[in-house]
Amino acid sequence: MRNPESITYRYLISKAWPIILANAAVPLLGLVDTAVIGNIGSVEDLGAIAFGALIFSFVYWSFGFLRMGTTGFTAQAAGAGDEIEVRAVLGRALLMAVGIGTLLILLQWPIRLIVFLLLDGTDAVEILASDYFRIRIWGAPATLTNFALMGLLIGLGLGKSVLLVQLFLNGLNIVLDVWFAAVLKLGVAGIALGTVVAEWLTVALAGYLIFRKLQQNKIPNESFWPKARVLDKPMLMKTLSANADIMIRTLLLVFSFAFFVNQSARFGDVLLAANHILLQLISFAAFFLDGYAFVVEAITGTAIGAGKLVRFDLAVRRTSTLALVTAIGLAILTWVWGHLAVGLLTDITEVRSAAVDMLFFAALYIACSFAAFQLDGVFIGASFTREMRNAATLSLLVFLLVWWLLERALGINGLWWAMIIYVVARAGALLMYFPSLRNSITSVN
Repeated sequence: MRNPESITYRYLISKAWPIILANAAVPLLGLVDTAVIGNIGSVEDLGAIAFGALIFSFVYWSFGFLRMGTTGFTAQAAGAGDEIEVRAVLGRALLMAVGIGTLLILLQWPIRLIVFLLLDGTDAVEILASDYFRIRIWGAPATLTNFALMGLLIGLGLGKSVLLVQLFLNGLNIVLDVWFAAVLKLGVAGIALGTVVAEWLTVALAGYLIFRKLQQNKIPNESFWPKARVLDKPMLMKTLSANADIMIRTLLLVFSFAFFVNQSARFGDVLLAANHILLQLISFAAFFLDGYAFVVEAITGTAIGAGKLVRFDLAVRRTSTLALVTAIGLAILTWVWGHLAVGLLTDITEVRSAAVDMLFFAALYIACSFAAFQLDGVFIGASFTREMRNAATLSLLVFLLVWWLLERALGINGLWWAMIIYVVARAGALLMYFPSLRNSITSVN
């Protein structure tokens, strides 16, 4: 365990930059998929890729607790020096990942039926998207397993390993997508097949890296996964409860952004498209802020496990300072030079003009969002998931109330103000629970 003084800004930046690069690698895959199909396929092929990506993004995001929950429990076990529990946390997470992934495969017919009833595409697009779905669903256990493996790597503070795994996944995926879709002329089916193969091979790589790391700290002749610890009933129930809380919190967060997009559509196609462009800028900023949030998850979790209150306070304060400075810098860049990014993302004059006119709102949102990101990281590291669920519920109610009060009077500006107040409310709601979280740390200093 490092001394509290070792949590310098340089140390934190060294931990954050691999996570930032790993996050930034994710959207590159979508761009390549679009470019491949856009050059060799038809409009229907592009529509099918869009539908397929939407379906699996929503399905897999719903199970994001496999990453977040694993991170918190791993960090706390590592901080307490309980290496058996670290392995047991992984064992429980893998059991759930494989179980849920297998269930998704078994239920693929009703899932496909429901999602395509909700989507409104042409027959040609839906046929191609259905083919994409039938292939991509076989990667479900691998995708969810990778969530759990990444969660453990983040919980142990192994940011460079996270970067290696993410670059391997996305790099291999890009190569396979080009090979299957373009070279072998498999089109949309080739994109799905390339993704599935890349996901399963990434499980092998991440599993090897983790097994090698955990094996170093295992006592000789000790079972890697003691059955009694992995299947410990109180810990299983605690894990299931925490994951349920995170799932509800995530779905509420997804709903809020979906509601924002849906309300944007009420103002016409131009403003809908403009807001979509601005959300891409916000997502780009999130790559940076998530880097600090992931770092604080690991450090606060280990500090709580070790009973190091001083280390906890220092980690929260210094990562938050870095996140604040970064958020302000990104907000200034968005406001001053955002028009250049908008110009690269669209050449439609009306959409470009509308997006530039609303750049201030996107910049303000980015500046205000750092606190919500950081507190999410602290609460995940502490496994205070019930409080995260409650805070998500309260902040969503604030969002809907402000939207109801402002949209009629201010139109699209009112919707943006509601969104900005919402991200502030997310932080404010979590801050209400922060004193009890901090007081729960049993100091051994």
